[in-house]
Amino acid sequence: MISASNICLAYGKRTIFKNVNIKFTPGKCYGLIGANGAGKSTFLKILAGNSEPDKGEVSIGKGLRLAVLNQDQFSFDDETVFNTVIMGHRRLYSVMAEREAIYAKEEFTEEDGVRSGELETEFAEMNGYDVESEAAILLSGLGIPEELRHKKMKELEGGDKVRVLLAQALFGNPDILLLDEPTNHLDLKSIQWLEEFLGRFQNTVIVVSHDRHFLNQACTHIADIDFGTIRTYVGNYDFWYEASQLVLKQKQDANKKASDKANELKDFIARFSSNASKAKQATSRKKLLDKLDIEELPTSSRKYPFILFKPERPCGDIILEVKGLSKSIDGIKVLDNLDLVVNKGDKIAFVGGNSVAKTTLMQILAGELKPDSGSFRWGVTITNSYFPKENSSYFTNNLSLIEWLCQYPPHEGESFARGFLGRMLFSGDEATKMTNVLSGGEKVRCMLSRMMLTNANVLLFDEPTNHLDLESITALNNALLQFSEVILFTSHDHKFVTTLANRIIELTPGGIIDRVMSFDEYLGDTNINALREKLCKSGVN
Repeated sequence: MISASNICLAYGKRTIFKNVNIKFTPGKCYGLIGANGAGKSTFLKILAGNSEPDKGEVSIGKGLRLAVLNQDQFSFDDETVFNTVIMGHRRLYSVMAEREAIYAKEEFTEEDGVRSGELETEFAEMNGYDVESEAAILLSGLGIPEELRHKKMKELEGGDKVRVLLAQALFGNPDILLLDEPTNHLDLKSIQWLEEFLGRFQNTVIVVSHDRHFLNQACTHIADIDFGTIRTYVGNYDFWYEASQLVLKQKQDANKKASDKANELKDFIARFSSNASKAKQATSRKKLLDKLDIEELPTSSRKYPFILFKPERPCGDIILEVKGLSKSIDGIKVLDNLDLVVNKGDKIAFVGGNSVAKTTLMQILAGELKPDSGSFRWGVTITNSYFPKENSSYFTNNLSLIEWLCQYPPHEGESFARGFLGRMLFSGDEATKMTNVLSGGEKVRCMLSRMMLTNANVLLFDEPTNHLDLESITALNNALLQFSEVILFTSHDHKFVTTLANRIIELTPGGIIDRVMSFDEYLGDTNINALREKLCKSGVN
């Protein structure tokens, strides 16, 4: 068990936590949720002992081992992938290293013999003889192929490094597991594997995630950070949402009832306090008013941006035709002779394990990259707007947010920009913030603002939910559900894809799979699974 007692933390005048008391017990997976800036990652660091609160303490059961998902991709660059995973269990790795050093000696002393016996006993107690198979299972489940497992970490791509660090955290059956955004850089297959792994995990898990489907599948409890405290709910994310909305409504209804009663009493007292015949009743009402408890609701840290995409005109009959599109990146062919026709009303999710292929296709369709061969044609009625996965090139000039937004049509001036930014949660002085200090989530909200101004009838999104909090993801999801025209998008957010897509196109090494159906139907179709396996093999060969 791990618990926090009377945790308080403030940054200047801003209170993050005020007397937080919470216990996390074995056998449960807690989803730690809250708006951006509410303190989710900070609270995990406090639990892990990597950050100190202003007041309060964290207690961990005696002898329990705590594992944390390491956020530094470069901290194990000189280690092999295999060793990096094993180092998740520090004591086991230490014993293994000492044991191997003794056995590597040319002369084996009596003292070495005694020590090796002690190490062998401890090694066996920690299931040391299973380390290779356990590490291999974890790496395989997270999509790290066998040929990478004995390479140095510095030889891996950033996404693969994150997967190895996740395997490190999961290794050795830790008693307490702290995971901050574990689904980042994972494809849908790896996320499903992680969901199943945590479903079987018997110890304590505390996880921060913005993936609603993952929270629903993996979590038995939700720990909600809001109003400067943490409240625990039994159930998954959807249950928390319903329960929290009900609690809030009950409080609001009770406050309204009390407020209405108070106004009624005040009115009576004002009218009759000077009336001798009613003075007694007025005094009685005043006593009732003094006893009436009107609870002031604290300000929630949750805020939903106002997102609305309004196409200037509907799409015509010809939307997009792609013929024989091919493209190589760094000498590797990622798109090969791709043919595609987009129809009216299509909401197409591009899926598949190769994120480079999906991003490359989006960049070509948006006009940011030229294909090596083949062609594509947008219809004459079409205006498209593009949301890139990597947006740093849009923020190279150090401008205020007002100046940044005024770069883009319709150029309606500062007051218009202020109003628009206010709806996207940049109110007051926030609108004069400089772009060089923006967080990832703030940059995404800026990019969405830019897209809304275009009034395009085709929207291109490459991983739009990255960096957004759950409230902003919900607002974006709802806005796109209301959009009447065409959407082409990629996303690792299962719920986002499931609720939005009516057509799935999977990019495989041997070609595409194109089906008009929902995402859940697509995942459950055994014929598609067989076709995918066939196309992947043909692509490799």
